[in-house]
Amino acid sequence: MNWKIFGAAFVTLLLAELGDKTQLAVITMSAQSKSWFSVFLGGGLALVVVTLVGALFGEAITKVVPAHILHYVAGGLFIVMGVLAIMGKL
Repeated sequence: MNWKIFGAAFVTLLLAELGDKTQLAVITMSAQSKSWFSVFLGGGLALVVVTLVGALFGEAITKVVPAHILHYVAGGLFIVMGVLAIMGKL
């Protein structure tokens, strides 16, 4: 296990997920269901599955597309989404 990569992934995703629509959905579901533990388990499992799909896809795509190209594409997509969000189109 590479603890440096583990820590970077943990901190990055923790900060990225705070206050996003997923957390707001969990808050709403917990308030409505009165069973926070069931919501926690369901939401946690969903995030694990989504992260697994992303990790597997990321590993597979680097066998076809070089990592430095993926960095440029990902950076470009973040810029485009940021501009669209600022313009109110997203």
